[in-house]
Amino acid sequence: MPEYKLQRFRGGWAWAAYEGGKRISRQGLKSRDAASAAAEFARVVAELTRPVDPTVKELWEAYVTHKAGRRIAKNMAASGRIVLPFFGHMKPEDITIKVCRAYIAKRAALGRKNGSIRTEMNQLRTALLWAEKARLITKAPAMEMPPASTPKERHLTRPEFDALLSAASTPHLVLYLHLAIATAGRNAAILELTWDRVNFERNLIYLGVKDALRPRKGRATVPMTDTVRAALFAAKEGARTDHVIEWAGEPVKSVRTALGKAAARAKIAGLSPHVLRHSAAVWMAEDGASMSEIATYLGHSDDKITQRVYAKLSPTHLRRASQALEVGRPRLRTVG
Repeated sequence: MPEYKLQRFRGGWAWAAYEGGKRISRQGLKSRDAASAAAEFARVVAELTRPVDPTVKELWEAYVTHKAGRRIAKNMAASGRIVLPFFGHMKPEDITIKVCRAYIAKRAALGRKNGSIRTEMNQLRTALLWAEKARLITKAPAMEMPPASTPKERHLTRPEFDALLSAASTPHLVLYLHLAIATAGRNAAILELTWDRVNFERNLIYLGVKDALRPRKGRATVPMTDTVRAALFAAKEGARTDHVIEWAGEPVKSVRTALGKAAARAKIAGLSPHVLRHSAAVWMAEDGASMSEIATYLGHSDDKITQRVYAKLSPTHLRRASQALEVGRPRLRTVG
């Protein structure tokens, strides 16, 4: 199947098809602005890749093509090797609750946890719902999911973070830790951060890509703390690439190994990049920051998720309501 790309063409936009790295066709789009071109491109690709009486495998691959260039496409290309051997030959209408339970049981027997199985099945459900919306199928089937895992609430205390920082043995990890706490950014956002999105003049860090055709999840614009500004300023002087987090003249693709070694030296268990993001949010909540401010830092579209996870950590949470429950002191009543 060809790979389709949206690209600039003669002052406007066009879609192009590639096979084996070579362009085999290109056609201009009617849209003139980036957002409209992205929407038109999605419709064109959906039409070009529209399968007839499709199997689950064909729909999965069509969705991955539709999302080409985004992280979800890469993730689903990998998870497809797990999901498609079971579901791929089926038609969407063949997927029943019984079939879902059989898949769950098979994966559980291999030692996979509910969280991993839910991720795999949610990707399948997403592809099928997209296929319904794109009118590739009449209706996406109802799917049964395994129970959701209990959320992990592990976060670092400030002394733990200081110990971790002291245990970090490489400059790129030290800078990563500073950025993770100072921005509450997602792991991918920090690793993909480039120097053109670090504005020393305005004291801002743009975790999102400027002029992006599609906004990225959880990519906020945040102010620099004094500590992270100093760390960034020092790193900028020795930068050898466009990426802020680099090592040996190359952008860093993962910090898991370095982070794991530092955590072991600091005797900190259960550490992951997400724990750093969660820790930053917890610290803000404990310091009395509003839920809307925390939501903005985290890149949440609204503060409902933020409220559910972090409100209980705020020193002002339910404080006003609790005053109504005071006993042993006079209460004023309004006479009307």
